[in-house]
This record gives sequence, C-alpha cells and structure tokens, in this order.
Amino acid sequence: MNYKASIIMPVFNELKSLNKICYKLKDSFKDHKIKYIFVDDGSTDGSCEWLSKNLKIIFPEKNFEFIKLSKNYGKGYAVREAIKQIEGEYTLFIDSDLEYQPLDLLEMYNVIDKNKEIEVLYGSRNLGSKTQLRRYFLNGIAVKINTWIYNFFFNQSLTDLHTGSKIIKSSLLKKLNISTNGFGLEISMSSEIAKRNINIFEYGISYYERSFEQGKKITFVDGIQSYYFLFKERFILNNLETQISLIYSFGFMSYAASFFGMGSGKILVYILFIFIGLMIALNRKLIPLSIIFSFTYFGSLFSKGNGKIYTVILFFLIGLYLSAKFIQFFSSHKKNKFSKFFI
Repeated sequence: MNYKASIIMPVFNELKSLNKICYKLKDSFKDHKIKYIFVDDGSTDGSCEWLSKNLKIIFPEKNFEFIKLSKNYGKGYAVREAIKQIEGEYTLFIDSDLEYQPLDLLEMYNVIDKNKEIEVLYGSRNLGSKTQLRRYFLNGIAVKINTWIYNFFFNQSLTDLHTGSKIIKSSLLKKLNISTNGFGLEISMSSEIAKRNINIFEYGISYYERSFEQGKKITFVDGIQSYYFLFKERFILNNLETQISLIYSFGFMSYAASFFGMGSGKILVYILFIFIGLMIALNRKLIPLSIIFSFTYFGSLFSKGNGKIYTVILFFLIGLYLSAKFIQFFSSHKKNKFSKFFI
C-alpha cells in the first residue's frame, strides 16, 4: 500500500485506554492512507495481549505494524524500533494514554501536508485556546524550566519541549541520532533537529493530564534526569570539530578563571567562566576562539589585583565582537574538511 504517512504509538501498561485511543485514531484518519505502528514496550498489564488480539479487528485492512519488545526498554528505544518500519512522507507521534487527542494530530497533519516548507510540527499545550486539564503544578513548572533551558542552549523559542504529539518529515527523522532509551526521547529528538538548523513549528492542542492513580508515569526522577540529557545533548553529543572547540575553550577559560576570586568565590568564578566558554565554543571554531582568548589574555596585562577582572571582561567583549566579524567575513566562503575545524 502506498502510505502517505505513518503514526507511531508506543505502549507501556495502558490497557485501560487502548480500545478508545485505537478507535479514535482510526476514525480521525479514516480518509487518509496511514500506516499505524504500535510498539508494546514490555507491558505487564495485558496491553500486549490486547493489541495482539484486537489490532487486526480494528484495522481489518492490515495497515498496521505491531512490534512486541521482550521487556521494558523505555520510550526512546520503542520509538527507535518503530522508526525502522515507517513509510510515507511524514511520521506522526502520539502517546497511548489519551492525554493527547487524535483529532488534534489530524489538524496538525493537515497543516503540514499543505505547507511543504514545514519539516517539523510540534503540538503545544501552551498555545491557543483549546481545552486543557492540568493536575500537577510542579509538573507544569518542570516542563517550562526544561523548555527554557533547551531554548537557551539551542537558540530556539519553543513553548512545549515535552509534547507527546508531533510530526516530523520521515526523511529527516531517519537521520536523527536518538541517543536515549527513556523519557529523554523528546530532548534527544528536539536537540538533533536544532543541531541541523531545522525550524520547529508549533500548533496549539488540547491536553487532558491524567492523575497518578489513572496511570501517569512521569516522576521526579525523570525530571532530574532531563537536566542531564539536556547537558549531554548540548555539550557532549556533537560533531568532532565542535567537540575540539569545546575542549579548547574549556581549557583556556579554566586557566583564565584561576586568576580571580578566593575561597568559595573562586569556585563560582570557575563555574561562570567555564560555562561562558562552553557556550561561545558551540558556534565558534579554533581561530575565532583564539581571537577571543588572545584579547582576554591581553586585557589581563593592564591591571592587577581585583581590578584585573574589569579589563579582562572589556577585552573579552572586544574579542567576542571581532570573532563574530571574522566569522561573518568568511561565512560566504565554502568550507572544506580542514577549514571547518578552524573557522
């Protein structure tokens, strides 16, 4: 069958919602040629058995793929397995817990299908005026904090990083290096997209948050892990030239920080200098970084004691400006394998 798109739905212990979500998906997309991909991620509540028995009844056209995993590997792993089976121009994602509505996903699909310049479309729970049910204040705060950190690290402006409804062009999706097995999936996927300078569009959707008694699975531990995933995706999982720049910047800024502060203040200066060094190294290679560091060192020669930090900051800013001009000057030149490490 010539599918127009695929829908991926990972499942883990969602027996109570499966019948309703499956029929809602089918009814919503009845006028479209869709391949449905269900992945049971080691469920222990009968979800796997239900899917094995009922998918062929709900989808008699056999336009579905059912993947059974031997144990609970995590949402990221389940999605990676599903991606191997996708067909069609776009891949749609939805969770199996009914917090997100298939009709919203259909609206999103109609938008992206009519606007070919859009490669990625996220359903946002923080846009528009659709019906919302929020149960946990701290969960909402955690999502907003993670979204803000992601936007800062990757120069984006998303409103909902952890959305469970999204659409990605299949050709792009197959290129993404999704590195996590668990709930860090959204961070890994979004980070990979941002690193490729792909615009992420958003569309307002409804949201009905479940209670923990109803089966909600996100925990405080997942929230803490998300900070690690954000750090890893931004500062560890990069191409070779970026990693070299990060190491180079880390080394110099650590050296520069050693000249300032005393006691606990010295630790704060170290953290600040290193963080700034890592951030500027994300978009600069060895020569622009060397311009900044040369001016920073030059500024340290003009004063002594505590006053030294002012001249260092001044010359650091001058170096920052000149390095940007240097990059701008060479931006029109075609980069080869050698120059991409230096410019």
